[in-house]
Amino acid sequence: MTELILHHYPTSPFSEKIRLILGYKKLAWKSVIIPAIMPKPDLLALTGGYRKTPVLQIGADLYCDTALIADVLEHLQPQPTLYPEPGKGMARTLAQWADTTLFWTSMAFNLQARGAAQLFEKAGPDAARAFVEDRKAMSVGMMRLHPVDAAAAYKSYLRRLSDMLTDWPFLQGEVPCITDFAMLHPLWFTRVRTPVLADIFNLTPAVLDWMDRMDAIGHGVMEKFSAQQAIAVAAAATPAPLSDDIFQDEHGIPLGRRVLVSAESFGPEPTEGELIAATRMHYTLRRSDARAGTVHVHFPRIGYSLRAVMPA
Repeated sequence: MTELILHHYPTSPFSEKIRLILGYKKLAWKSVIIPAIMPKPDLLALTGGYRKTPVLQIGADLYCDTALIADVLEHLQPQPTLYPEPGKGMARTLAQWADTTLFWTSMAFNLQARGAAQLFEKAGPDAARAFVEDRKAMSVGMMRLHPVDAAAAYKSYLRRLSDMLTDWPFLQGEVPCITDFAMLHPLWFTRVRTPVLADIFNLTPAVLDWMDRMDAIGHGVMEKFSAQQAIAVAAAATPAPLSDDIFQDEHGIPLGRRVLVSAESFGPEPTEGELIAATRMHYTLRRSDARAGTVHVHFPRIGYSLRAVMPA
């Protein structure tokens, strides 16, 4: 089964990254809108704990984190590629930087007082407080940039992106790659969700032109789908057979052991299940849910920690 179900919400920047990749690869997909904040009972019925956005579902397989989702979409539809030779290593490295350093710099800038006021002007103070409390719970122990420091760094990063666009229409050449999709989504949030702050782009018109080219890619062919329908799809499906990638043991935890996988920083809520794969690139857990049945939940290795469940 290759029916693609994306669990997301419209204003999620990481979801915009994947929506554009779906458009670039001209893939049809089903859209399940999830809450921006907890509780998320329908999503957690599928993932078992992972609550970040987006999640890609294919039958009874759930793929967490956009770095892994991009790899899955590349496997399903290799052309046009997200990882062109000879620069695919550079592309992956730049994408990881964009998903972390650039993203958090952008968000610290976007959520300064003027940006936050615009973001929540139609939602009301209760919604704003709920969002802030939700994100605090997701970021316990994280260091945050002060908005003034974030503004200075953001401006420098935009100038660097502008330099990358001097000779090419996209960041690494004549066509987009994973670098473009990862670099775009933090900037997209500034431009679309906090436009009162979007004058930061005025000194880098090449970046604005590139953003327009990326936006023109579109989101592919989307069909609305409900959370209940998605859960029913999982319950009726059998997880796809695992590839025969070599087990790579870095923890002394054998396959078949009950484990917890959690993000290393933002959104550390763990998912518990039976470890059935630990390859060079990813972990897979088998878990069961009363509504979703038996599912496989997949995580990338980079950015996630694995630990065994201790006996009671």
